[in-house]
Amino acid sequence: MPDPLRLGIAGLGTVGAGVARIVAAHPDLIAARAGRPVTIAAVSARTRGKDRGVDLSAYPWEDDPVALARRNDVDVLVELMGGEDGPALAAVEAALAAGKDVVTANKALLAHHGQRLAETAETAGAAIRFEAAVAGGIPVVKALTEGLAGNRVTRVMGVMNGTCNYILTRMETAGLPYEEVFAEADALGYLEADPQLDVGGIDAGHKLSLLAAIAFGTKVSFGAVELEGIGRIAIEDIRQAADMGYRIKLLGVAQMTGRGLEQRMSPCLVPADSPLGQLQGGTNMVVIEGDSVGQIVLRGPGAGQGPTASAVMADVIDLARGIRVPVFGRPAASLADPVPAKAAAPASYYLRMTLMDKPGALAKVATVLGEAGVSIDRMRQYGHAEADAAPVLIVTHKTMREALDHAIRGFAATGVVVGQPVALRIEDV
Repeated sequence: MPDPLRLGIAGLGTVGAGVARIVAAHPDLIAARAGRPVTIAAVSARTRGKDRGVDLSAYPWEDDPVALARRNDVDVLVELMGGEDGPALAAVEAALAAGKDVVTANKALLAHHGQRLAETAETAGAAIRFEAAVAGGIPVVKALTEGLAGNRVTRVMGVMNGTCNYILTRMETAGLPYEEVFAEADALGYLEADPQLDVGGIDAGHKLSLLAAIAFGTKVSFGAVELEGIGRIAIEDIRQAADMGYRIKLLGVAQMTGRGLEQRMSPCLVPADSPLGQLQGGTNMVVIEGDSVGQIVLRGPGAGQGPTASAVMADVIDLARGIRVPVFGRPAASLADPVPAKAAAPASYYLRMTLMDKPGALAKVATVLGEAGVSIDRMRQYGHAEADAAPVLIVTHKTMREALDHAIRGFAATGVVVGQPVALRIEDV
């Protein structure tokens, strides 16, 4: 029997406990599939006495995750602590310095330090696997690095934050305002300790930057991701989108254009009958388009103990099998410095604003749009309770976002636009 692959698990929260549970529950199945046993050599977490729903008493304990990473009886560090730096970064660096492989679910760590860690790993002859860092149980990293390796990828897009998808879905199905559903999601424990990581698009932006690096052979460039969260989406937007045959999703899109690498995470309107439009609740979906394969759609749970632990174990079993690929699908030294680009393709836009209820207000707005080169496809004014202001909805013909932004800046000079308009891209999917 070959020697076992020995894991050191740093972080025993929901996912870490789930990994320990899988190793304990399926030793024979894992050994048969991996070609060797997989065992846990030691564990580490901030609190020893906590009830994690799984028996960890048989495993040696390290209070310091760096000490865990350096143990002679640990072959693979499974980093499940989270955080872009601090103990997680220190433990990963220690493991790589010792020539040990790393499996992690930490998208923030890789989004901020991925290129440097990839270079360190490859110099040391070690591997970093991170299937669990993107879209939970969906094997999208493996799809890009292996299953679609013969394709020139043209676009990657998807819904990559289940909390945001839950909020937007709940607003639509229950007819509730954003603030009420946000509070409900918080009470259910769906939100991160810092809610902006979810509703501000940061968590999903981390994931998009990792997929873009693999898909387009570039260094991870999270700082170049255009981020816009869902905090300004009103129930009126949800209803009007539905009236037009659309649903609103926090959608990530990455594509290489003539101007450079476009990466954006923002609320968009998508056709209600499209796969993305039909996505409900906390489920994730990633759509990949390649020159040979066409379009493929990957759908599944984006978080939770079982799905995320499943993704961690898939990486562990690949390492046990001896399957080793570069961190981002090709040698780190060959990854290009990306040229950031804003949305290069024209699109239609949904534009909601409040106008002073006075003669000529609509004409002034139309004039500003026209002068910016933005033409109007549809315009609708709604009944209103306020005596001096009226909500107005405009759908534009296809235009560049720069032109629309120029027009929005020009609205201030009209004296008839109240507050800041909401502009959402209508995405072809």
